[in-house]
Amino acid sequence: MFFGFGMFWWIIFILFVVYLFFQNKNISRFNHKTEKDPLQILKERFAKGEIDKEEFEEAKKMLEK
Repeated sequence: MFFGFGMFWWIIFILFVVYLFFQNKNISRFNHKTEKDPLQILKERFAKGEIDKEEFEEAKKMLEK
């Protein structure tokens, strides 16, 4: 009787550890995708109209150095 109850808690513990492992994998995967390189950010700002063509070209030259 006690053996079965103890096994229940071990199974719950193992499932919890597996759950935490996969949660950590998902968090790191999402964080990696959100990183953009500076040139991509510059292109997006130009496309949104936040900067004009002159500012875009000047910043692009600075980034390419």
